Amino acid sequence: MGGILLLGLALALAGCACFYLASPHQGLLRAPWPAKPARVGGGLLLACSLADLGLALRVLPAVFLFCAGVMAFLMLLPYVSALAVSLRIR
Repeated sequence: MGGILLLGLALALAGCACFYLASPHQGLLRAPWPAKPARVGGGLLLACSLADLGLALRVLPAVFLFCAGVMAFLMLLPYVSALAVSLRIR
């Protein structure tokens, strides 16, 4: 169960990263990813993540963990980007 759970969270992180890297205001890359393919890929990764978490847990805990994980990853990515930019300046 632990491996499937970690895979589900890793897929959620990858999906959130796709959405973030398609944003014109992202700071990790010099140019953002093409919006449509990155959003489609991010959506598919998030759907796979939810399905994977559904296999590892019951429905309600899986949906709660998915929503909490996506919220945390989408909140964390801009701060990681700001940290990367500040380390590049030094």
